[in-house]
Amino acid sequence: MIARVTLEIALRREFDYLVPEELRDQVTVGTRVKIPFGPRQVMGVVTSLPESSTHTNLRSILKVIGKQSQITPKVLNLARWIASYYCCAVETAIKSLLPEAVRKEKEGWRERLFVRALPVHGELPKLTKRQLEVWHLVEERRELPLQELLELTGATAEVARRLEDRGLVEIAPQVLERDPYAHETIIPTQPLPLNPEQAAALARVVKALDGLTPAREVPSPASASPGLDGSPGATFLLHGVTGSGKTEVYLQAIDASLDRGRGAIVLVPEISLTPQTVERFKARFSSGRHQTLVAVLHSHLSAGERHDEWHKIRQGRARIVIGARSAIFAPVEPLGLIIVDEEHEHSYKQEEAPRYHARDVAVVRGRMEGAAVILGSATPSMESYANALKGKYTLLEMPTRIDDRKLPLVRVIDMRSEGHKQKGLPIFSLPLKEGIRQRLERREQVMLFLNRRGYSTSLQCPKCGYVAGCPNCSISLTFHRSEGVLRCHVCSHSAPAPRVCPETSCRNPEIRYSGLGTEKVEETLRKLFPQARVARMDSDTLKRKEDYRTILGDFRTGKIDILVGTQMIAKGLHFPNVTLVGIIHADLSLHMPDFRAGERTFQLLTQVSGRAGRGDVEGEVFVQAFTPFHPAIQFARRHDFAGFYEQEIEFREPLGYPPFSRVALLTLKGRNEEKVGFSAEHLRKGVEGLVRGWKGLVIAGPAPAPLARAETFYRYQLMIRCRQMPALSARLATYLAGQEWPDDITVTVDIDPANLG
Repeated sequence: MIARVTLEIALRREFDYLVPEELRDQVTVGTRVKIPFGPRQVMGVVTSLPESSTHTNLRSILKVIGKQSQITPKVLNLARWIASYYCCAVETAIKSLLPEAVRKEKEGWRERLFVRALPVHGELPKLTKRQLEVWHLVEERRELPLQELLELTGATAEVARRLEDRGLVEIAPQVLERDPYAHETIIPTQPLPLNPEQAAALARVVKALDGLTPAREVPSPASASPGLDGSPGATFLLHGVTGSGKTEVYLQAIDASLDRGRGAIVLVPEISLTPQTVERFKARFSSGRHQTLVAVLHSHLSAGERHDEWHKIRQGRARIVIGARSAIFAPVEPLGLIIVDEEHEHSYKQEEAPRYHARDVAVVRGRMEGAAVILGSATPSMESYANALKGKYTLLEMPTRIDDRKLPLVRVIDMRSEGHKQKGLPIFSLPLKEGIRQRLERREQVMLFLNRRGYSTSLQCPKCGYVAGCPNCSISLTFHRSEGVLRCHVCSHSAPAPRVCPETSCRNPEIRYSGLGTEKVEETLRKLFPQARVARMDSDTLKRKEDYRTILGDFRTGKIDILVGTQMIAKGLHFPNVTLVGIIHADLSLHMPDFRAGERTFQLLTQVSGRAGRGDVEGEVFVQAFTPFHPAIQFARRHDFAGFYEQEIEFREPLGYPPFSRVALLTLKGRNEEKVGFSAEHLRKGVEGLVRGWKGLVIAGPAPAPLARAETFYRYQLMIRCRQMPALSARLATYLAGQEWPDDITVTVDIDPANLG
C-alpha cells in the first residue's frame, strides 16, 4: 500500500511512502502522519492512495497521528482550491486547516484522576476511620475527581490508594474537556415569531436546503472565481438593516439544516464574537429535538480550549460551529449551511499566507459540499451586492426593523463651525454634549465611537517642527498617557514620552501633543460628566480575555453609563437601553489611500449607528465630521445603501476597480530601498510578459506602498486589475517559483486584498 504525502514544509510537491502492514487500517486520505525525510522526521498529510509509484526504494511511514483522520477529503479539496486561487503552496494551505494545538504530534487532552466506587460483594473489609470516611463520600457521589475528594476529606492520596487495593474503588484518568463557556448559565430559548420579511427569507433558504447536492467536480481555479460561482438558490445575500432580525433567521435556518441531518458553520468577525453572540446560539440548541453542542473557534481561546473545541466537531458531537474566519475549515460532516454574518467585514481576509478571504471560501465550500450559504449584512460589500444584482446570488431584503421600530435619527455635525463656536477644535460638539447630558438624566445609556486608540496621535514641537516618528516605520508615534509612553501601532516600538523637544539644538519645553484617541475622549468625559460611570473598550484596556466579557456584562446590567470604544463596539452588540450613539471624527477613514475608503466609511457609520434605538425608545446618532457633505456620510445619514451603491459604482467603473475587476497586490520588501525599487521594476517587466495581449488589464506601479517602511523593511507594490484572476494566479505562481530574488528581498502576492497598505 502506497500513500502520497504532502509535507508541512512548503516544497510544492508530494512524496510517496510505503504504508506498513500494521498501519494500513489507520491510513486514509486526510490522515496526518510522521515520516522520514532525509535525516529528519517530519509531519505530513496523506493526500491520496495511488495504486503504484514511479519511485523505487520507498521509505515507510513511521507513525499515524490521531485516532482518526484529522482532515476530511472535502476540506482537503478546499485547501487545493485555496492554494491555486490565492497563489500559495499547497502545503501552506493545508497547514492552515488545523489549529496549532491540533497539529501537535501528541494529542493535547487534559486528564485528571477520578475515583469511582466499585460494587461491594459481601461484607465491607475492615477499614480505618479515615478510610471509612473517604469510602462513604465516594459511595455517596459514585464518582468524583481525586483532588476534590482529598480536599473534601483532608485525606492523603495514600488513603484512596489503600481503598483501591482492597477493590472498593477504581482510580483512573479521565479526559477533562476545557470549555471556555462552562461557567456561563445558558437559559434555553424558543424560536421567535417571524415577521413577513423574515419568514420570506427563511422560506427561500429552506427550499434551497431541500434541493442542494454537492458539485460533481471541484471548482477549477482556471475557470471559476470565488464569490462569482454562486447559483440562485445556493448562495444568498441577506441584506437586512441593523435590528431587522437577521440572527433569528440564521437560528431557524440552522434548525432546518439540523432537521435534514446536516450541520452548520456560522462565521462572525472576531470583534463580534462576544459572549452575547455565542450565548444566543448555545441557548437555542442547548435543548430540544435538535440538542447539540455548539463549538466555538477564535483567537482568544487558549490552545487547550481550541484543541478540545475542534475535537468536539471532528467527533460529531458539536454539529454547529461559530467562529472567526478560520472556522470555515471546521470538519463539520455532513455540512448543510454556512452563514457569514457581517459579510462585508475586511477581518475575514487573512493577512498572512494563505491570504484567503473566508467569505469567498465559504461560497466555494458551499458549492463543493452542496451546502446553502447565507451572506448577511446591513451594508453588503460592493462585490457581493453586484453578484446579487447580476443573479449570481439570490438577494433577500429585510428593509425594516423588527416590531416596526424606527431606525435611529442621524444628525451630522459640521465640526468646522463648531470650532468657531467653541474657539478651538473641541472633542465634543455642543449638540452631542447636550444629548449626553439628557440621556444621563433619563438613566439611558450612551456609546461613543472613535476608531483610534491612545491619548494623542502625535508629538510635535511648534518651534523646530520635530515630530516623534517610529525608527522602524514611516509613521508617527502615538502618545499613551496612562503609561507615559510613545508607541508605534505597527511594530509596537515604544519609548518614554519626553518632557522637552528631543532635538539637541532645540530642547523646547513647549512640546505639544496633537490629535486624539479613545484615552483622551475618556478623560474628557470624566471631567465634563463627573457623575457618569464611564468605561473604555480598546486593545489597550482589554489585557485579559475575560476583560471583554466583564465590561460588556457591566454595560448590559446598567453599571456603566457611557461606553467609549474603537471598532470592537461597532457591531454585534444589542443593548436596548442605548439611545444615543456619538461618532467622533466620522471622516477619519475617508482620507486613507484606498479605493474602498468611501465604502468603509459608509459601512462603519451605518453599523455604529445601528447600536442605537434597539429598545422601546427611539435612538439618536450624532456624526461629527469635518467633511459633512461627503456622499458616504450623507447616504449613511439617510440609511440609503442603494443610493450609496449607485454613486460608488459610478466612481469605480471608469477606473476598472472591483466589482468590475479583481485585484492582485504584489509587495516587495527589503532593508535596502534602492534594491527593493530595482527588484520591483524587474518584477513589473516579468508580469508584463505574462499577460501580454490580455484585454482590460491594468498594472499600476511599482511605487512605494502607502506605509512605505514597516518594521525596518522598505516596501514597494504593484497592483494588477483584471477579470481573469484564476488564470493570472496560475501564471504568477509558475513565474515566481522560477525566479531567484536577492537574499534580502521577499515577494508576496495578495489576491483580492482587503487593505492596500
